[in-house]
Amino acid sequence: MKTSALPSPHGWLYSGYQMQSDWLTPLQTGARWSSDWLDGWDRQLGLPPLWRSWGAALEVFSRLRLSHRRPDFGIRQVSAPQGESEQAIPVHERTVLRRPFASLVHFRRDDLDARAQAPLPRVLVVAPLSGHFATLLVDTVRTLLQDHDVYITDWHNARDVPLRAGRFGLDEYVEQVIDFIQFLGPDTHLLAVCQPCVPTLAAVALMAQRNDPAQPRSMTLMAGPIDTRINPTQVNELATSKPIEWFEQNLISRVPLRYPGAMRRVYPGFLQLTAFMSMNPDRHRQAFVGLYKAQMAGDDSKAEVTRRFYDEYFAVNDLPAEFYLETVAKVFQTWDLARGELVVHGEKVDTGAIRKTALFTVEGERDDICAVGQTVAAHDLCPGIRPYMKAHHVQLGVGHYGVFSGSRWQRQIYPRVRELIHSHS
Repeated sequence: MKTSALPSPHGWLYSGYQMQSDWLTPLQTGARWSSDWLDGWDRQLGLPPLWRSWGAALEVFSRLRLSHRRPDFGIRQVSAPQGESEQAIPVHERTVLRRPFASLVHFRRDDLDARAQAPLPRVLVVAPLSGHFATLLVDTVRTLLQDHDVYITDWHNARDVPLRAGRFGLDEYVEQVIDFIQFLGPDTHLLAVCQPCVPTLAAVALMAQRNDPAQPRSMTLMAGPIDTRINPTQVNELATSKPIEWFEQNLISRVPLRYPGAMRRVYPGFLQLTAFMSMNPDRHRQAFVGLYKAQMAGDDSKAEVTRRFYDEYFAVNDLPAEFYLETVAKVFQTWDLARGELVVHGEKVDTGAIRKTALFTVEGERDDICAVGQTVAAHDLCPGIRPYMKAHHVQLGVGHYGVFSGSRWQRQIYPRVRELIHSHS
């Protein structure tokens, strides 16, 4: 797919957003300080309802602010089975491999060396590059850590990647996944969530075609757009409603000069966030009304849940323009992988070549982003995988995020993922 390198009429949209952000930042910082000050006095002396209401309103206003840096995963320990009880095991997060557009992060459990005779299965979580950071999967990682040695793809913010690093499109994404798998070596298991299901499946197919000795033992594809012709959602229909030129001309901008990636063409994370929020505006509105009421009532635990969620949700990650445009075109408009026509750096992807890697697909009954049927389509694309090495699960009662986070992920989906991984280790 060819795209123009010329600036579009919206090429400086990012600069306009940055000007607005610069203007609001001191106001929101002041609102945060004032809210904290009023909250402190309220705890000590008890403030009149009017003052408490003003403090709660300031708190809400201060939270309506985007961040462009990855939050901390915050995983310091994990509760793991130890005989008939559970043991708290310290966990240390460290980067083991760094590339221009991504790093490989390891969550090392303190007991790994002691388990040398019975090592934990090694799992690479392939996180989405879709406007948020890999920390969106913190619950996924924390749950996996109970029984596995876990790594994750930590995609960098494109606005922080200098132009000299070159392009990063869908082809480069696929090759980056292969690079990480090869670094980890044989016996690795993959778990991809949402957007990366297509490039992950392509990466495994290319490794099979090349007879790569590091072919993964298993891959779990969760709520991913393998074939969006099936049961299309509002997101899928939007992607096919306009030609790719429209997306380039209206949604691609250039990084302002103040950042390391100055002048790099990107799909800004704030646009993706706006699109996501516009799908469920009432839900987000009610969440902030709930935050206001919790502040008024002094319900710190309830308010903190909302704060933590939106601190993560409002941390946005800019996508390289070529990756975004190629994903829209090849995954959502022409369905290249599903039609057997995907080409990566001149090499045609043959998913039928996969034979050594077990396949598990997971879908959410109420998923309005990747609907039921779109992920399980991977099974038809992989006839080389024997039936006993394939499994599928539809989780009742959950939407998109419930597939990889929350109580049903932990109690109903994860046990099946664990069973697949351990049975092929």
